[in-house]
Amino acid sequence: MTKDKQRNLPFRYKLLAGILAFIGMFVIAMVFGAADITMRDLWLALTSTATGEKISIIREIRLPREIAGIFVGAALAVAGAIMQGMTRNPLADPGLLGLTAGANAALAITLAFIPSANYLGIMIACLIGAAVGAMMVFGIGALKKGGFSPLRIVLAGVAVSTFLYALAQGVGIYYKVSKDISMWTAGGLIGTSWSQLQILVPFISMGVLISLLLSRQLTILSLNEEVAVGLGQKTTQIKTILFIVIILLAAASVALVGDIAFVGLMVPHVVRAIVGTDYRYIIPMSAISGATFMLLADTLGRTINSPYETPVAAIVAMLGLPFFLFIVHKGGKTFS
Repeated sequence: MTKDKQRNLPFRYKLLAGILAFIGMFVIAMVFGAADITMRDLWLALTSTATGEKISIIREIRLPREIAGIFVGAALAVAGAIMQGMTRNPLADPGLLGLTAGANAALAITLAFIPSANYLGIMIACLIGAAVGAMMVFGIGALKKGGFSPLRIVLAGVAVSTFLYALAQGVGIYYKVSKDISMWTAGGLIGTSWSQLQILVPFISMGVLISLLLSRQLTILSLNEEVAVGLGQKTTQIKTILFIVIILLAAASVALVGDIAFVGLMVPHVVRAIVGTDYRYIIPMSAISGATFMLLADTLGRTINSPYETPVAAIVAMLGLPFFLFIVHKGGKTFS
C-alpha cells in the first residue's frame, strides 16, 4: 500500500488498528515479566473472583502498574500534541520545555517541607511547579524579538530544566529526602497502587476530554492564528484553557511516575504521519498510541534484564533521544 493510499484510509480504520494494537500490547504487558503468568491466569484475574498467588500478582501489582502506564503515556502524548499545535513548534514536549522539571522541583520541595502530604497534595504541588517551569521557559523566550523560534525555546527549556533539576537535588540533599525523591525521578511504574490511581486518573481523564472537545479549535490555531481570529475564535481563552490542560497532564504524570521525556515529542510526530494534521484525529490517536508505547517501554524494562528491572525512563530515553536528534536534523519536517 502506497503512502498516499494509506493516508486516504478512513480515520475509523486507523483508529480501530490503533485500538487493536493497544489491546494486544496490554495483554503482552500483563503476561510477560518476572512472574510466570499465563493467559488463563490473566482471564481469571479480570473476569472472576478466583484467588491465588498469581491472581494476586495480576490484580495488586501488575494491573495498577500497567493502568498507570496507559494513562501516563496518553497524558504525555496528548500534552505534546497540544504543545506542538499551539506553538507550531515541532520540538515541543513537556519534558523538553520545563514542565516536568518544574513539577519535579515542586515535588521535591513538598516532600521536604510537607512529608505527610497525600497524593492530592503532591498533585497540586506538581501543578504549580509545572506552571512555574513553563512560564520561566516562555518568559525567557519572550525577552527577545523572535524568541519563540523552536531552537530558542528548546535552549531555554534545557537551561530552565537544568536549573530546576539542580534545585530539586539540592533540596533533597539538604533536607535528607534524596532517597524519597529518587523513587519518583527514576521515572518508574514500580509500586503504583490503586489508591494513587483513584486520585490522579480523573485529572488525566479530564485533561484528555477537554483536549478532545477543543481539538477543532486547536487545528485552526496550528495552521494560522490570524485565520482563527478571522473565524471568530477567542484565541486567548482557547490558548489559556489548552495551556492549563498541558500543565494538568504533565503534572499528573510526574506525580504518578516521575520524569519521562520524549513521549510527547515522538508520538505526535508518528501520529501525524498516519492521520494527517487535523487535531480531531491527532488527539485521540495520540492518546491510544502514547498508551501503547508506554506499555511497550514498561514491558521491555521488566523483561530485558529479568528478574531485575531497567527504569522505563531509560528505555524511553534510549528510543527518544535519537528520534529527537533526527527531528532536529530534518528541521521538524520529517513527517509533514
